[in-house]
Amino acid sequence: MTELNERPRRSGFPFGLDAVMRRPPLRTWNLTVVGRAQVTPRMLRVSFAAPALAAEPWRPGQDLVLSMPQTDGSMARRHYTIRDIDPATGEVDVDFVLHGDSPAGRWARTAERSFAIEAQGPRGRTMLAADVEHHLFLGDETCIPAIFAMAENMPAGARATALIEIAGPEEAQSLSTQADVRIEWISRDGAAPGPNSLLLDRLQALGPSPASTHAYVIGETSNVRAQRHDLLARGMTKEQIAAEGYWRPGRIGGHDHIEERH
Repeated sequence: MTELNERPRRSGFPFGLDAVMRRPPLRTWNLTVVGRAQVTPRMLRVSFAAPALAAEPWRPGQDLVLSMPQTDGSMARRHYTIRDIDPATGEVDVDFVLHGDSPAGRWARTAERSFAIEAQGPRGRTMLAADVEHHLFLGDETCIPAIFAMAENMPAGARATALIEIAGPEEAQSLSTQADVRIEWISRDGAAPGPNSLLLDRLQALGPSPASTHAYVIGETSNVRAQRHDLLARGMTKEQIAAEGYWRPGRIGGHDHIEERH
């Protein structure tokens, strides 16, 4: 399934047929594996040579749709955030959360130098807002690449708070940025990822945010929806919140665009 699966309408397209027809086609790129690095016990970074993609502009927080061949001959198409792009070397980094026996995880674990895949993008709605006093990031481990990519590209003097849910303390990462970013790592203490109130409880304990705040609410879809509802109830406007469900139990691939149900 793709990102067009959030709110089906009679036309069969969640945002309507006109919206689908207006959406420009994503560009396709050739990526070649040039390295792997274990960032944390559950996070694996794969570096790709992609000079054509690296030469194009991108906005931190955007993702690529990767087409990863499987041993049975099938193709796994999954959305993965661009962790970093280096135009000087022509390399693109993508971080994979290793959780169980998933098709993307299997591919990432066995990806050797010279392995080639196709990618489409960059795409996505979650990107840094301009001219705001404070940035609020909410997400689980699947969102660390997006949160860190955005935080690393914030200018000196910018302020942000990040609440990030992780499996355990060993999954915390170091952030290098010119901005003033405060990160709270919230551990599940061995519990399985999925719907829970860990971030929502901590968000509610934080109290009100500065008036000029932009929130980036990403992660498991039901958690994202609950956190977004809480921020709206506190007085934030829809325009102040970028909300995207990166995953949910039972769904294969794609992202959920979160909006109010009518």
